[in-house]
Amino acid sequence: MEKISIQFTLFSAFYSPLISTMSGGFLRDEGLEPEWSVSPPGVSAIAALEDGTAHVVQSAPSQAFAPLGKGETPSAVHFAQINEMDGFFLTGRQADPDFSWNKLEGAEVVLFGGGQPLAMFKYACHKAGIDFGRIKAINVGGAAAMDKAFREGKGQYVQQQGPFPQQLVADGVGHIVAQVGPLVGPCAFSSLAATHDWLESDMARAFTRAYRRTRLYMNETPAAEIARAEKPFFPKTDEAVLADCIATYQKLGCWTPHIEITRDAFEATLNVFEYNGTIQERFRYERVCAEPPSDSE
Repeated sequence: MEKISIQFTLFSAFYSPLISTMSGGFLRDEGLEPEWSVSPPGVSAIAALEDGTAHVVQSAPSQAFAPLGKGETPSAVHFAQINEMDGFFLTGRQADPDFSWNKLEGAEVVLFGGGQPLAMFKYACHKAGIDFGRIKAINVGGAAAMDKAFREGKGQYVQQQGPFPQQLVADGVGHIVAQVGPLVGPCAFSSLAATHDWLESDMARAFTRAYRRTRLYMNETPAAEIARAEKPFFPKTDEAVLADCIATYQKLGCWTPHIEITRDAFEATLNVFEYNGTIQERFRYERVCAEPPSDSE
């Protein structure tokens, strides 16, 4: 077995297509022994590509926008999608089957303090026709800190990826009232990234074969079966909660069978960041993304 090092910038069930390359045995079938890690808080997994401690990482095409905006050439290339839609949920204190986004105006909401999660959330507010400036944002740190804060009584709503919100529901702490993805629509949300050199390797081709099979598995396999295999990666999450989360993402359609980052999806992401004023030009697809490696034997 050849060891392959994988690093996540964020770790959640939203990234199950990458997690399941490991839990479903697809990498092993290609002769690859996976080792995985999560980048330190506030550090992009791209750094692990740069220092050679990871072969492939979970990232987002928008990661390249900052260096491009400075006139620099990104050190990594985004070669396959993980999610083609935002996967964040809004959870409130009370069940609200009649929830509408205008209820967020004047409310305290525990939100991510920046980056793509906040950019997408602001764009969703725009699409919903509400004024983000009227939301009382509470910023407490990363995903774990946000979950802890909401559990301790801070905020009327919280923005989270699964399975955090599903676990809140199971614990009787909150009720999911909305999803961000349907408002934003399909986009190049999260991706697999690597160096140009690695993409030319036999390992990259083997990984791509495994990943293509995993994408089909994510769409054709019952959520309970996927959750059972992934459970060791989520020791603090109930298996039924994990299954519910995976089923929700299957229905959302963020795990489309194709692995390519499409040009339409990339343009949609540019729209989001252009709206937020965080990019001054619309970068060309080829400066950020590439086709997946050939996966022929």
